[in-house]
Amino acid sequence: MNRTHKVAILGSTGSIGRSALEVLQSHRERFELTCITCHQQLELFEKQCIEHQPALAIVTDELSPSTRRWLDGSDPKRMRRAAGSQAMIQAISGPEVDIVIAAIVGVAGLESSLAAVQNGKRLALANKESLVVAGQLLLASAKESRAEIIPVDSEHCAIFQALQCDRPGVIDPHTSVHEAATGSIYPSVINASESVEKIILTASGGPLRDWPLEDLENATIQDALAHPTWSMGRKITVDSATMMNKALEVIEAHWLFGLEAEKIQVVIHPQSIIHSMVEFRDGSVIAQLSPPDMRLPIQFALTYPERTSGPAKRMDWSTSQALSWYPVDPDRYPALELGFEVTRRGGTCGAVLNAANEAAVELFLLGHIRLTDIAKICRSVLQHHNFAPTPNLNELLEQDRWARHEVMRWNRSLC
Repeated sequence: MNRTHKVAILGSTGSIGRSALEVLQSHRERFELTCITCHQQLELFEKQCIEHQPALAIVTDELSPSTRRWLDGSDPKRMRRAAGSQAMIQAISGPEVDIVIAAIVGVAGLESSLAAVQNGKRLALANKESLVVAGQLLLASAKESRAEIIPVDSEHCAIFQALQCDRPGVIDPHTSVHEAATGSIYPSVINASESVEKIILTASGGPLRDWPLEDLENATIQDALAHPTWSMGRKITVDSATMMNKALEVIEAHWLFGLEAEKIQVVIHPQSIIHSMVEFRDGSVIAQLSPPDMRLPIQFALTYPERTSGPAKRMDWSTSQALSWYPVDPDRYPALELGFEVTRRGGTCGAVLNAANEAAVELFLLGHIRLTDIAKICRSVLQHHNFAPTPNLNELLEQDRWARHEVMRWNRSLC
């Protein structure tokens, strides 16, 4: 990269957003922070504005009284303030942004992800729901605009890096992530290299991986949020406990790398050092290893195809450490199979599963249902939805609304 690239961080107050700010702070000569957004954490957001001085700061919750008060605040130096999701869409669509770090949690991040690729930006994608819900639409838009989609999820970043080993020669910096990984010219459905036998997603197993099966239904909110290796938001931490996060990552991998469900495997890896692997048809397995630190995949998405020094943790080769993995127990993690089912069926299934899970996790965090109810609810809603094989965006959003309503109706029936 020979010029300063302008970066927008969508969701700067979340765990990914905070890590992204640290990465940008260590690469100030390469990147300019032009826009940050948040939804409600205004106290932290104001501190970020003062410390990092973006050109534009946007609070998307424009109806909140606290947002109106924030808009009247004094600006650090040259910063402008704005409110509303449309202000965010307008900002990332224009020439003042080159790279969009999509760190908004849930389906709320879909509209901005689509806007980024429609306008030809590099999308550093941490919002897996964009691909889970509308993978075909997102990739079709990226194909048309020649946008890049580079995964920030540590697992998919690891797979992308491992796939480079099958591509001889130097990567052109203007080559898309999909072209670099597969040699294809950005088709709507990416065909992986024929030499790829399978990809292996690693999973920590979450905070309850060693619990007796019969005790899982009694897990408390505090139990589910006590992740052993990663520091993440509440929703994704609960997803890790149920392994719904891995179900969504299976769907995400299908769209990113063009592999069918039969070529995707998940294993438990408690140490969270191997972030994922690619097995080739000759028997070689290429893995990406590093300490659990999201600053590494964030930086890779920003600087690709270059590698630079940065703030991420390093491996300590002076100490002994064992790495282990073992198969997933389907009785402990019934949510995982839902990801493979959605990958096989496609259509509206991703939107329904994602919405049902978001609603069910919210109920769990409110103390209304048990942790083990989440997968049961999601399966029931998925089985009873009005399936469409090739939905447009409006149909996907309608199915999203329907699934959330069904979860609430399911919950009321328990009361």
